[in-house]
Amino acid sequence: MRSIGEMARDSGLGVSALRFYDRAGVLVPAWVDPVSGYRWYEPGQLEEARLLARVRRAGMPLADIRLVLASWSGTDTDLVRKLLTAHLRRLELGLSDARNEFSALRALLDQRENLMTSLRVATVRLTIAAPQLAAALDTVRFAASTDPELPMLGGVLFDIEGANLHVVATDRYRLAVATAAVDGYDGSRVQVIVPTPLADAMRALLHGGDPVRLSLDGDRVALEAGDRQAAGRCLDHDFPDYRRLLPQTGDRRALVEVADFRKALETGPVRSDETGTHDLSVLRVEKDGTVTLCAEGDDGANRDQDRVAVNRRFLLDALAAGARDRLVLELTAPTAPIAIRRPDDEGGFSILMPVRLED
Repeated sequence: MRSIGEMARDSGLGVSALRFYDRAGVLVPAWVDPVSGYRWYEPGQLEEARLLARVRRAGMPLADIRLVLASWSGTDTDLVRKLLTAHLRRLELGLSDARNEFSALRALLDQRENLMTSLRVATVRLTIAAPQLAAALDTVRFAASTDPELPMLGGVLFDIEGANLHVVATDRYRLAVATAAVDGYDGSRVQVIVPTPLADAMRALLHGGDPVRLSLDGDRVALEAGDRQAAGRCLDHDFPDYRRLLPQTGDRRALVEVADFRKALETGPVRSDETGTHDLSVLRVEKDGTVTLCAEGDDGANRDQDRVAVNRRFLLDALAAGARDRLVLELTAPTAPIAIRRPDDEGGFSILMPVRLED
């Protein structure tokens, strides 16, 4: 007999996917421990699981998957071949439609690029308190992207507007924002993307309590702290409009003691994502404002409305970046981002995208 973990490892299906297909009646384990609920599979079910993994990766609908598995071992393969052919035709038509839509979108982008004006200006000079800038960079650094396919996210946005510097980073799955007050600038709004290595070099200069000087000259940015300087070119990209990504205030708020919550996350129940490579924590905010970590099967009567799954490591990183003994978690819906806010600082917070559960 194979355990569910061994089946996940050898078949290419994640543990959560195997649980989903068990509940759907598609791939039912040979035996389930009546006490622990742990699933066990016969050796012969491995081939079926691998087949399931293949058609699943191809995006086949669940109804067709049922028929493919039911017909696979029979002598008449005509139904399976027809189902595969029909699904491939749907994919080809969908790809053709997507190409047409993307061509139209690229044409619209070309038109917009000719009309848009850059937020960059020739020269900016301002001062900022070193501790404030250090705290802002520490708040957002964990969310900066390392994906070479998205170079515009491979840095930290410096968004100067009025007397404030908004510092922003995102890798699509998480976003962090921090704000610091600036002096000496009263011009129009300016945005530049500071490459992550340069942002780290700037952070290394911010150890004292004296103000530091930030300057922008075209595509060049520099930070001076006393007789030390970190300078370099900005990324030649436009950062997405992060303000459109900010969530509304969640209707479920929980004030958590960070040390206790971190320990609960590190030792509490987890689930695997659909790839089996990331641990998920499933959260539920109770009516009394406390946060519960949901174990498998412990979802309550209204599980779809009450619980939110999130990448556990991302949540731990966000708690560390929050740099407070207490933080506020805001949840709205299972498909809405989770916000992690500081009780004493509205300008510093992060959001995490939820992970869809298959059950």
